[in-house]
Amino acid sequence: MRIRNIHERVVDADAEDIAPLLATIGQPDDVLYPPLWEPMWFDGPVAVGASGTHGTITAYEPGRLIEIAFPDGIGVTGTHTFTVTTLGPRRSLVRHDVDADATLVGWLGWQALIRPAHDAVLEQVLDRLQAGVGCPPSRPHDPPPYARLLRWFERPRARAVPVTQTDLLAGALGRVDHSDAYATPRRRETPDDPRPWAEAIFGDLPAWVAALMAVRERLVGLVGIDRGSADTFAVLAEGDDEVLLGADAGHLDFRASVRREPGRIVLTTLVRTHNRRGRAYFAAIRPLHALVVRAMLRRAAARLARSAPPRRPGSAPPRRPVDTLEDGE
Repeated sequence: MRIRNIHERVVDADAEDIAPLLATIGQPDDVLYPPLWEPMWFDGPVAVGASGTHGTITAYEPGRLIEIAFPDGIGVTGTHTFTVTTLGPRRSLVRHDVDADATLVGWLGWQALIRPAHDAVLEQVLDRLQAGVGCPPSRPHDPPPYARLLRWFERPRARAVPVTQTDLLAGALGRVDHSDAYATPRRRETPDDPRPWAEAIFGDLPAWVAALMAVRERLVGLVGIDRGSADTFAVLAEGDDEVLLGADAGHLDFRASVRREPGRIVLTTLVRTHNRRGRAYFAAIRPLHALVVRAMLRRAAARLARSAPPRRPGSAPPRRPVDTLEDGE
């Protein structure tokens, strides 16, 4: 079954201006692929033979052509190609063309899952290309609801990882009664500074987590446990790679470390209970703790990716995301 899909945009730029942007496709410093989507990667510079998530480059003319063959095993055989055609001085047509044949299963997958996401990504790629040459679109593409749903399934996942002793965590509590750590991949264009991550994680809670916190505030006073305050997530110490937050209370003390590592952000929690109330309280919230931490990391990752300004070619990129975290779920 035949598949054709075309996206094109007239851009006020020459091919020479567009070439550096296209040369970042699938690279650590990719300035075109929107960071809210699962990243596109090649295993080397843009050149014939480079392979990755979206296939293998079969033809390349800098600033003019990137032809990519679909990867094996998806039921689709053919190419998807970027071309740049000069229309006049500082005026070019940038086009992406899918030309492929598909099995019935591949065609159904294309129609139901791949095409809606593909259409949204390509329109955002063209938006970012226009912005990259200094002519941003007057109305950037807003993905339709179904594409946003598909993007939601591609969101970075937070997974359990081993607890690592760091300079700020060492001796932070003395005795530790509970510890855990969760990591989320850091996508392109999101900060590599742990400070904005700490602000996003603890300053913008998911709605259901905020609701739980509100219920907690109403209930804990009834059993003699301190209510939260403005200092609940106070910053206690900072380093180049880590921010330490926490608070002490009559029933327990906790510390939370937000640390950057190559390609990911790690949130580590330490807890020290003081008495029977503290042990009972933590036993009650512990079943929800992992869900809450994962949700906070996911929300922070999405928020920072959404607000990240596009980089220029050659700007310092974050390192490649780590997709093989130890899964403790």
